Amino acid sequence: MLESLLSKNAPVSEDQVKALRREAVDKPVIYVGSGTCGLGAGAAHTMDAIRKWLDEKATEAEIVQVGCIGLCAEEPLVDIQLPGRTRISFRNMTEKNVLPVLDSMFSDTLPEEQWVFGQFGAVGDQKPWDGAPYLNELPFFKPQTRFVLANCGVIDPGSFEEYVVRGGYEALKKTLAHEPAEICDQVEKSGLRGRGGGGFPSGLKWKFALKQEATQKYLVCNADEGDPGAYMDRAVIEGDPHRLLEGMAIAAYGIGATKAYVYIRAEYPLAIERLKVAIAQAKEHNLLGKNILGTGFDLEILIKMGAGAFVCGEETALLHSIEGKRGEPRPRPPFPAVSGLFGKPTVINNVETLANLPSIMDKGWQWFAGVGTASSKGTKVFALSGKIALTGLVEVAMGTTIREIIYDIGGGIQHGKKFKAVQMGGPSGGCIDSDHMDIEIDYESLKTVGAMMGSGGMVVMDEDTCMVDVAKFFMDFIQRESCGKCVPCRIGTKRLLGMLENITEGKYSSDQMDEVLDKLTQQGRVTADASLCGLGQTAPNPVLSTLRWFRHEYEAHLRDRTCPAKVCNKLLTFSIDAEKCIGCGSCAKGCPSEAIVGEKKKPHEILTAMCIHCGTCHTVCPTDAVIRT
Repeated sequence: MLESLLSKNAPVSEDQVKALRREAVDKPVIYVGSGTCGLGAGAAHTMDAIRKWLDEKATEAEIVQVGCIGLCAEEPLVDIQLPGRTRISFRNMTEKNVLPVLDSMFSDTLPEEQWVFGQFGAVGDQKPWDGAPYLNELPFFKPQTRFVLANCGVIDPGSFEEYVVRGGYEALKKTLAHEPAEICDQVEKSGLRGRGGGGFPSGLKWKFALKQEATQKYLVCNADEGDPGAYMDRAVIEGDPHRLLEGMAIAAYGIGATKAYVYIRAEYPLAIERLKVAIAQAKEHNLLGKNILGTGFDLEILIKMGAGAFVCGEETALLHSIEGKRGEPRPRPPFPAVSGLFGKPTVINNVETLANLPSIMDKGWQWFAGVGTASSKGTKVFALSGKIALTGLVEVAMGTTIREIIYDIGGGIQHGKKFKAVQMGGPSGGCIDSDHMDIEIDYESLKTVGAMMGSGGMVVMDEDTCMVDVAKFFMDFIQRESCGKCVPCRIGTKRLLGMLENITEGKYSSDQMDEVLDKLTQQGRVTADASLCGLGQTAPNPVLSTLRWFRHEYEAHLRDRTCPAKVCNKLLTFSIDAEKCIGCGSCAKGCPSEAIVGEKKKPHEILTAMCIHCGTCHTVCPTDAVIRT
């Protein structure tokens, strides 16, 4: 353990270590999942209910706020650990549901099965709970390989001591005993690639910066995370902030940097708060600041909050933002490793990349290189969202198939629907159809089907999803987020969006189909080839990938003037089933064009000539009497 927690007092005893690792507790401990997802599901109200129950029962217990363990679909999650027993987790612990669980647990009785999520493995003399499954045996966790997320949802993110007793900062200590060039070599040999976009080899990037002669070098952690549906970086910082700081210290030493920035979106207040606490703790224990651990290595870490601009995920735009300039990309070369922040050599890595470093330096590059595929080593964290049974964060070894993630871990598609596609890599990625679900996840294989790893967003879509509408949604996002600096992106994305809007609104005639699809393809390729930065170069991906795998849906919109998924209202005709209509008048009240008539408690009728195809009637009808055809 890191020099007995870097204390000048008496060494930490074995009993103290067991207590810090929660292997032995002398009073009940109640852990509440208090990441953003947990708090959004009501975890704060759950904590208030727990405190009130403890007061009323005159019972003493410690309440510990932990990060997200990954299964966001079951939030709020609450774990209870009684003296001598294993820690056990309960799902859907709202302020109402938690009370009977507390009554049962503090009577040493397992609650109703519907609330039991699973128990942690027994450590030492802990007695397991009969009838409760172990977490690592559950379908959601069993296929996972958790390196980056190992502590998330397990430890108190505000406790420096808990991180250290689990091996924290030992990797930094080992790192500082070597020369920077050796650290770069080890990272390169490990095969670690950037987890935020194109997957450039991290060790190679570091070497470019290390060999530059400069009085000042910088390390920048990109925690901007602007992709819709992505929240991996946020969860890591909220659940295990010291892992990121240790990784940043290792990287800074490896490239010769003495100043580092965490560029994080201001919409992550909880992550920022926990990061500030962790930085203060690291400084207090001489793990940041001057002469770290007496080695002569200095490092200052500053937090820079961004305004949520998607383009600032591009590294040169990000650097401009830190410098106080407009967030616009610049041409490369020179690359940031040569001339970056304030004109000095700079390395930009994202949160997940840096969070892998403590494990690599502690266990050796061979250990990390032994996981994954030939070209993509280690693990990848994905944010599962969309039409999937179990939304949340998963971490799997490279080489895991998309099918395994969606069905074995994520529980399959909601409500028994059929899988249609998964959007990989955010707005800059592409959609993968059902015929390619068995493709192994690595950087190269995803490119062969028109997708990309990106930061790790996975948005799952079912049979009720219109792929033309999906392309329009992402193109609308990209067009609004374009900085407008270069013409191909500024004008190209606008034209692509306009064409998609016209398709979904039925503004083209059927004999224009081939011409429109050719223009859509050509405009996408020109935008990709001619744009200045990664945002514009990948902007057409949602369009080109859906055209590649779902061309028949575009053809149905153009040739048949219909939307097979019944999503594009302008292509649909609305009518009312007289047998289902109860005459409540909800549709008539909601209709903006007054196209619905009918007497109270009698079947209503839609006047087709006045209908503007907004779909409000279908949305508000309580009996599903409105038919879309």
